[in-house]
Amino acid sequence: MVLGDNNTPIFQFKEEHLPGSGIYFDVIDILFSAHSKYQRIEVFQTASYGRVLLVDGKVMLTERDEFIYHEMLTHVPLSLSDKIKNVLIIGGGDGGSARECLKYKNIKRIKQVEIDEMVVEVSKKFFPTLSSAFSDPRFELCICDGINFVRQTSEKFDFVIVDSTDPIGPAIGLFEGEFFENIKKILTPEGILVFQLESPWCHLEFISEVSKKVKNIFPIFKNYIAFIPTYPSGLWSFGFASFKIDPIKELQSDISISGLKYYTSEIHKASFALPKFFKNSVRDI
Repeated sequence: MVLGDNNTPIFQFKEEHLPGSGIYFDVIDILFSAHSKYQRIEVFQTASYGRVLLVDGKVMLTERDEFIYHEMLTHVPLSLSDKIKNVLIIGGGDGGSARECLKYKNIKRIKQVEIDEMVVEVSKKFFPTLSSAFSDPRFELCICDGINFVRQTSEKFDFVIVDSTDPIGPAIGLFEGEFFENIKKILTPEGILVFQLESPWCHLEFISEVSKKVKNIFPIFKNYIAFIPTYPSGLWSFGFASFKIDPIKELQSDISISGLKYYTSEIHKASFALPKFFKNSVRDI
């Protein structure tokens, strides 16, 4: 392994988002690179985005902008109800989603189901600001298959987060109708489901297909968006589903959580205002 001196890039990492276009990072150091049972996991030190976590050559997070993704995946639903006590996180082995959830005093328990233990260990070693939740007494980690877990468990949860990788490899089943049906069964009557849903610019047809599945299962479903610089196109989307709670009507004007870098009540409202091309694609589902 040849490493650069004095922050001199040793190579340029490129991820293609669409044919002929994508994103690149000047890599200063390779901190970790190994195959787990399921996927290749790497950590690079980059010139402009700090440490970057990659799975199978795809950027999962960077130190510089991870807060956007994790705040929008968690605070959008958590700001709607102080009755959320029991949380299930499927995926999210880096710990960022759990970290954000634990900022709420009403959260009594978080159960995280992660299939790949190596992701957790890598995060503990190289991303301590994300993995801080792992030592919290309210946090419980289960290294197991999330698809099997929701199919078999008899536990109930007020809030389920699907913090998955892209729909490839072990994550494919996390976007299927049967999986969402099983989540519906383990949610409490006022429960909420939130999940990451790819880039409207790059994966619009896929988003429409998954949105249709979820809308047929839950009485309330809405798409929402955020700007995340290092994800494909910078425009990223999420899905919100519930039995009773409308993510716009139930929003409280006072967001009392301190230390946030992206999420505000204004951002919350704006995130549900979809660009016309996106809105047209999901309007009739």
